[in-house]
Amino acid sequence: MSRFISTAICTLFVCSICSSVASAAPDLAAGKKTFETSCVTCHKTGLMGAPKLGDKVDWAPRIKQGVPVLVSHAEKGFTGKKGTMPAKGGTATLKTAEITNAVAYMVKSSK
Repeated sequence: MSRFISTAICTLFVCSICSSVASAAPDLAAGKKTFETSCVTCHKTGLMGAPKLGDKVDWAPRIKQGVPVLVSHAEKGFTGKKGTMPAKGGTATLKTAEITNAVAYMVKSSK
């Protein structure tokens, strides 16, 4: 019986790793769409201190923090030395997946 339980636990562990890896890949095309509808106003012009899309110098220290931190800042809002990020960019209906995709798109476009 303990062999069965050990096998079941190992199987669940492997499945949880596989599902988190599968969900970890952002959809850059969807991210671009979200960017164009919800993020472009600030991230195209630098409004409120937002790093402009493609500005490698301004994005570099942010990218070093990691995508999860950037997603958290975008989702919850953040005030830093250079400016303010309103929660969900001011679009209250954005889902975490949409924010994650948009952040991944901006990071990839700004490396």
